[in-house]
Amino acid sequence: MNEEQRREIARQIQDVLPAPENIREDWHNLIIETVLERTWDRPGLSQRDKSLVTVSVLTALNLPHELRLHIERGVSNGLTEKEISEAILHVASYAGFPVAVEGMRVAKEAFDSPDVD
Repeated sequence: MNEEQRREIARQIQDVLPAPENIREDWHNLIIETVLERTWDRPGLSQRDKSLVTVSVLTALNLPHELRLHIERGVSNGLTEKEISEAILHVASYAGFPVAVEGMRVAKEAFDSPDVD
């Protein structure tokens, strides 16, 4: 991921996870340095695979707002609706049905959105 791509993703994240103006630039930098550079830019897993892992973890943690963002990102990274749905279904056995039900609800909303291709 090049610097321009990192900045664009950070801007998108910042738009949906806003911070107070007095800390906005620091928040932006933290996203770039920790989330994008130290995690998403690491070798070993493709962006697609990292998206699948992230969708699974966010489902298990029952974080619907962040899950929605990462479902959309996952589709951009090449995941199919079927793969995302299967990952959420798989989580049900390990993290419980209630979190998977919420994950499926979020996935359906994301898939039904015109923003998800």
